[in-house]
Amino acid sequence: MDRTIHVILKPLRRFAIQKPNASSLLFLAMVVAMILANSPWADRYHLLLAFPVDLHAGQFSFFSHHGEPMSMLAFVNDALMAVFFFVIGLEIKQEVLIGELSSPRKALLPIVAACGGMIVPVVCYLLVCSSAPEVNGAAIPMATDIAFALAVLGLLGKRVPLSMRIFLTALAVVDDIGGIIIIALFYSGSIAFEPLLLSLVILAGLYAGGKLRIHYPLFFYVGGFIVWLLFLESGIHPTIAGVLVAFTVPARPVLKLDDFASEMNGYIGMLDASEVKHSPKAQVLTGQQIQVLNNIHTLADKTISPLQTIADKLHPWVNYVILPLFAFVNAGVTFGDIEPQTLLNVPLAVFLGLFIGKALGIFSFSYLFACTPWASMPQGMSKRNLLGVSMLGGIGFTVALFIANLSFDTTSAAGVDLLNQAKLGVFVGSFVSGVVGYFILRKVLPKTELINN
Repeated sequence: MDRTIHVILKPLRRFAIQKPNASSLLFLAMVVAMILANSPWADRYHLLLAFPVDLHAGQFSFFSHHGEPMSMLAFVNDALMAVFFFVIGLEIKQEVLIGELSSPRKALLPIVAACGGMIVPVVCYLLVCSSAPEVNGAAIPMATDIAFALAVLGLLGKRVPLSMRIFLTALAVVDDIGGIIIIALFYSGSIAFEPLLLSLVILAGLYAGGKLRIHYPLFFYVGGFIVWLLFLESGIHPTIAGVLVAFTVPARPVLKLDDFASEMNGYIGMLDASEVKHSPKAQVLTGQQIQVLNNIHTLADKTISPLQTIADKLHPWVNYVILPLFAFVNAGVTFGDIEPQTLLNVPLAVFLGLFIGKALGIFSFSYLFACTPWASMPQGMSKRNLLGVSMLGGIGFTVALFIANLSFDTTSAAGVDLLNQAKLGVFVGSFVSGVVGYFILRKVLPKTELINN
């Protein structure tokens, strides 16, 4: 018994002693939200979610919808998550241009796997909930949370083949594309065409600016914010604006690395160390040396594409602020409000979609497609470890919660109850998928570290 407990707790202890990362902060925020929602401070927690976010410049309100200020919950889900989807869009563009989705042969297997991981979970959900309003949540178990999935792989260290990490990452990128399409098609309201047309004009301007070598991040930030405001008024979910703006950001730098190296050699030759005045407490450069170093700094900036520059600047904000805040405002499941008989309703449907549907869909579609002449199993992956990584696809936390919030009408008590049930299904399905996937991979992966990692 003691040995069994030790085996179960070992990966949890290893996760706990690692330095704080995005996944651990996300998990901590989720736990805090669940504790607060079921504590004597629950009323204060819900008051915080309803707190209005109202920022004005004269008569203009930055975060309002139809004249009303956004609540804290709406601000996080509609405004801050647009930044999250903006970064997702940048990553998708990079993968399509030069990553695992850049050629048909490399992309086919993850695309087919992701399709299986989206179709089968929906079928599993519909087997349990096929009538309104519960059926509105059918898309909830489609999502894979790549941050948590890769964090679980990280617990296995260098025993994990590089091909498996690449496969899971590419699968999650395609999964994100599917989620974005679902949100755009099924979770948008009635469309107001005037602001939509204006937003398309701004998007065209951003794209043209990139082609004209306008590479300043502020240009895309301001333009992106305007597009977001127009999408908010158009009725299309505003997070889609983040993805579309990301596609307009140039992925090509002003200066190629070869040209940078050539110009650097010339500048380095102009830095004469003998002209530097220095002592143990100070160093004084000449005016020419300062100018040369400033020119080098400018050259370095021009050698990094706007896409990578913006992604690098926004990643810390997304990982350490936006996603933990999203988890905090959305993870407050009130267990006392869940009746035992409802566990066989939406919670069971979401759980089966994530735990059974994702694993079965990813594994079956991948394995069968790898048996055809058009694809093959990546080097280092087998049928057994494919099952483990397919199980990790059932960790649906972030986007699954996001879609859950869009699925049910929370202006009614029944809608709030269904959302609460869906959140419970997401947590349990994601947790069980992660634990089972970890132990399958722990058993089937090589016992020694791989050299190619």
